[in-house]
Amino acid sequence: MSENYTSLPERPKKQQFPDRANDVSILLNAVQELLIPFIRAADEDAAAKETGHGLSKSGGGPRTALVEHHKPQKLAQLLDPQLPDTGVGHDGFLQLVEKVLQYSVNTWDQGFMPKLYASTDAPGVASELILSVLNANVHVYDASPALTIIEKATTKALASLFGLNGPHAGGISVQGGSASNTTSIVIARNTLYPSTKTEGIHSSPHDFVLFTSAHGHYSIEKAAQMLGFGSSAVWTVPTSGQTGRMDPSALETLIAQAHTENKTPFYVNATAGTTVLGSYDPLRAIAKICRAHNLWLHVDASWGGPAIFSPALAQERLDGSHLADSIAINPHKMMGVPVTCSFLLGADLRQFHAANTLPADYLFHGEENEDEDADGEGNTGSKQRQPPPPSSEIYDLADLTLQCGRRGDALKLYLSWSYHGTLGYRSQMEQAFATAEYLADLVDGERDLVLVSERPPPCLQVCFFYGKGGVVKEEEKENSRVTRGIAAGLVVRGFMVDHARVDGRGRFLRVVVNRGTRRGTVEGLVRAVVEVGEGVW
Repeated sequence: MSENYTSLPERPKKQQFPDRANDVSILLNAVQELLIPFIRAADEDAAAKETGHGLSKSGGGPRTALVEHHKPQKLAQLLDPQLPDTGVGHDGFLQLVEKVLQYSVNTWDQGFMPKLYASTDAPGVASELILSVLNANVHVYDASPALTIIEKATTKALASLFGLNGPHAGGISVQGGSASNTTSIVIARNTLYPSTKTEGIHSSPHDFVLFTSAHGHYSIEKAAQMLGFGSSAVWTVPTSGQTGRMDPSALETLIAQAHTENKTPFYVNATAGTTVLGSYDPLRAIAKICRAHNLWLHVDASWGGPAIFSPALAQERLDGSHLADSIAINPHKMMGVPVTCSFLLGADLRQFHAANTLPADYLFHGEENEDEDADGEGNTGSKQRQPPPPSSEIYDLADLTLQCGRRGDALKLYLSWSYHGTLGYRSQMEQAFATAEYLADLVDGERDLVLVSERPPPCLQVCFFYGKGGVVKEEEKENSRVTRGIAAGLVVRGFMVDHARVDGRGRFLRVVVNRGTRRGTVEGLVRAVVEVGEGVW
């Protein structure tokens, strides 16, 4: 032994190793003791909703099982969120959780009907916990092998439901419907006009135009701003009458006008389930126009897409979906998968890859037998990789998207779909649509309510005015005042609904049912609207 050798210090006889599993077990058990009563409160309040007075046992005030409602300034004082220098530890952590639950909206409650989503369920909660423990990034296969295979299989099955059955059909998970729509525009542009991928649109000779319906989601216009087209590049297509559905003849007229003005139409966004009325655009007719003019057809089915699980619902609402180039769908909305769970589906994922791939050898290593460069370290410099040959499968999924950091959200749909089954989801969708139709019938039969939605409504939202004796106020401002007053008055009764407008009559109530909404709940809601409306009229 060298005389310069310095011996290591003697190891302690009992070295303390971390016991993270026990730490997680203790904290999860304690948090569960808070979460289960939170969910149970919503279940216990369900019967009271049928009376139109879903109040808590405390007898009123700002607190119901749905929400303890306060104005933002007041809530900021009550929560008083502080980030300490010294950690609060186990007990302090649980106190913070209690506060969060106390002042949060309980989406498990039957009275939560304002938005295009509601609570998740048991497999949804479990899947979120699994993802948190894995804490995997589904950007490259080596970092998330199981989640990668699951995402590929799940998106392929989902695409197949819409009729996208080609050998390269499938999809990718994204952060939400807006991200799906934005990504679809990038893929459409780079596929139809490849030079824009490297040269951009400002050096292009083309003055690009995108089309979406007057009732389409605002994310198309926002995407146009983000991608350099500008808001004025988005042309709004009128809808047919009061249906809220895109008028194909108007689309064709606008395409001709764009050509006359030396512009380049390249993208059409059709909507399957609009945000306000729930309308489904006529996909087959729109697809025929897109094919004739070589335009990319994207279907924003973020909201109404899950109707595809029911052949009866899909036949009328989603006929022609197999003709789309890309489709957005958000299982976290109608299907109750935890937020967020969203996908962009495609007829040919090779287009997704060619449109989005970039040389990043430090991340995407390609096949193991890929030849190394002369320096032996695989550096690719500025050389752009070529799209894969037709038989190639892409397993580094970030190479198909605008994202690098990617949560394994596909697992949530995979586990929930496995738990409920295709037939289970079919039953849930059909029941939810039937409940929406029942609510529309109740509204139409009430003398002080004026139905705005079609009967039956195309999707799960039902829109209506309060109008004494069936007559709405003449002034738009007055109708909006009444509607806002009713929406506010419903909160203290344990109901939360939203309001919107699509014409010049002012704001109306928009109620969104979900797969778990009971018929007794919508009966109680109608009673509550009539009673509150009497007071604000």
